[in-house]
Amino acid sequence: MKKLQLLGLLALLTLPLAYQLAPLEILKLKVFDAWVKEQPTSDLFVTLDITEQDVQREGGWPFPRQRLAEIHMDLLNHGAMGVGYVIAFSEPDRFGGDQDFADVLKLYPSVIAMFETDNQQYPQTTGTVILGDDKGGVMLQGSTQNIGILKNSAYQGISSAPVDVDGLTRRLPLLMRTPDGWTPAFGTQILKVLAGADTYVINTNDNGIQEIRVKGLPAVKTDSLGRKWISFVNTPSTTLQEMNVKDKFVIVGVTANGVMPQISTPAGLLEPHKIQAALAESILIQDSPYIPDYALAVELLLLSISIALIWMVLNLFGITLGISSVFIIMASTGIYGYWTAQQGILIDVTWTLISQFITATTAFYLRFREQYKLRQLIKQQFGKYLDPRMVKKLQANPELCQVNGKRVDCSIIFTDLRGFTSLSESVEPEMVTYIMNSVLDAQVKAVNKFSGVTDKFIGDAGMFHFNTIIPQPDHHNLALAAAQEIQNNIKELNQKFVEEGIPEIAIGIGVNSGVCIAGNFGATDRFAFSLIGDPCNVAARLESGTKEAGVDVLIGHNTAIKSEYRLKSLQPMKVKGKKEPLNIYTWDN
Repeated sequence: MKKLQLLGLLALLTLPLAYQLAPLEILKLKVFDAWVKEQPTSDLFVTLDITEQDVQREGGWPFPRQRLAEIHMDLLNHGAMGVGYVIAFSEPDRFGGDQDFADVLKLYPSVIAMFETDNQQYPQTTGTVILGDDKGGVMLQGSTQNIGILKNSAYQGISSAPVDVDGLTRRLPLLMRTPDGWTPAFGTQILKVLAGADTYVINTNDNGIQEIRVKGLPAVKTDSLGRKWISFVNTPSTTLQEMNVKDKFVIVGVTANGVMPQISTPAGLLEPHKIQAALAESILIQDSPYIPDYALAVELLLLSISIALIWMVLNLFGITLGISSVFIIMASTGIYGYWTAQQGILIDVTWTLISQFITATTAFYLRFREQYKLRQLIKQQFGKYLDPRMVKKLQANPELCQVNGKRVDCSIIFTDLRGFTSLSESVEPEMVTYIMNSVLDAQVKAVNKFSGVTDKFIGDAGMFHFNTIIPQPDHHNLALAAAQEIQNNIKELNQKFVEEGIPEIAIGIGVNSGVCIAGNFGATDRFAFSLIGDPCNVAARLESGTKEAGVDVLIGHNTAIKSEYRLKSLQPMKVKGKKEPLNIYTWDN
């Protein structure tokens, strides 16, 4: 049953992870945002922000191309290695400055942006070498093209900002597919220009793209769509007035209000040129984070093993040790997820942690329900045999129940009220009930005092035993102590009877020990816990022989030799069913 419960729970918890449900994906991405390591800048790039003040000073946006040419030359004169504009020049300059701008773009490696639009217009493809099957990648829907004179004077790159399920931009494609081939992202094109390369190398596997390489630079690990996880590093920024660009590649963009849309990222709202700068920075970071192809397999394996382990410890160990083990498993899972993120490998453990909690809660509830049912069963089965304190002890520690149709070495007490038949004929029925209940209550209290079991009453006779339901290694002494307590209780009861004008009563007690079979005996719908075995019969015979022996208590040989009480031996007694006389004992007063 527990195995089926585990398999059902495991199947249920695996489905959200296998199908990558949107809420789970959002949670995963948020955790990755918090766990990925903050990276230092490459010291190769600087962003140039065209601010609101610049736009006002220049008389509005867009700037005339002649003015852009002047800015471009100023950047080069201040030591810039190259300039990239995350600005599309899709229309001719109304002031006729396109030629001037085109001339300066040719002086140093320059990159201008194309923005992704759904117009089915595609740029010229770039040189690529594909190692493996040509598969994977993000399809470009179209682009805003630059005018011919400018795109022939500079390199072009796509500026796109695809969002994840939570509306944030985290992953950018290094290359995008077109019907004719591939075109680079703006940030990727910058690195290709700086490296002096002329082609990209795309490595693929069965899932899609595995990594993309720019000649002269280390390979960049991507997901199957060729997307790179962006590290939003703190790239330095400068202005037209500062021009702090020496030995930097300058990425120019507009921060003035209402010109460029701000894009939501884990680092906040950013303009397109800052996102492309982050892409260029991320390509150069060796341990920049990525989601490997095997991530889902690892996540499913981690979930399955940890759930099975939590289920096992909560069902095998005690509550304290089980819960402690669950905390250790969950902490280890969280530490593993954090550690891998610090190494740049993004393995999701969020759903595994949630599943671990669900599993622990479910296992704990099922075990609690099982224990509750067991306690109720114990109360139902043993409530009429044992003192309530012992029933509670059994409910708290069910493992103490040592018998269920097993052989046990136990001690048995039989009692009988002497002369009760004649007494019952001489008093009113109500008085008979009162006397009987008082006598039986005195016996039960005595047996309960020493944690014995009240087996049954047959008329005025009673049967009790020890070491049958709960372990009692000193059951011989406990049985004798209970027998003495019964006698004391009867003496006190007789004093009460005398005061009430009721005749005194006498009781015979037989005590014996030995191996019996203990368990629930009876019909299918009517059974009771009791003992079967010769020691029971002997105890009954001893009780019957008390009159003949002239004592109130007769004790069997097995009980006497194993007890610590001072007893005296009586003349061996011949009893029914035994060939040899029994060695019998009583109190040594």
